[in-house]
Amino acid sequence: QVQLVESGGGLVQAGGSLRLSCAASGRTFSSNAMGWFRQAPGKEREFVASVTYGGIRNDFADSVKGRFTISRDSAKNTIYLQMNSLKPEDTAVYYCAQAPTVFAGTSPHEYNNWGQGTQVTVSS
Repeated sequence: QVQLVESGGGLVQAGGSLRLSCAASGRTFSSNAMGWFRQAPGKEREFVASVTYGGIRNDFADSVKGRFTISRDSAKNTIYLQMNSLKPEDTAVYYCAQAPTVFAGTSPHEYNNWGQGTQVTVSS
């Protein structure tokens, strides 16, 4: 089982930027689709972004399009979520997730391996 460890969260003012990292230990995840999800207090976990095997295709939630980018570095077994122009409504715990397939969609049920999460807080 690959272990996923997120880092890079923190407190930032509205309009600022953060870059989240998700490092995998154990087996490589280069042949798996990877995703980022987030969960705010009292809300369901929601899709943020995903990247397919080989970085062929990226998908983003409408709420983050144009502000967030996702990338993967297979050599480092790490994926990144670059978050720009952050808004208070982006405040949540952000989770990295691995799918058992090379392509995956927006449902959390398509992912079977999760990191522990990293807190992102955006102040107004």
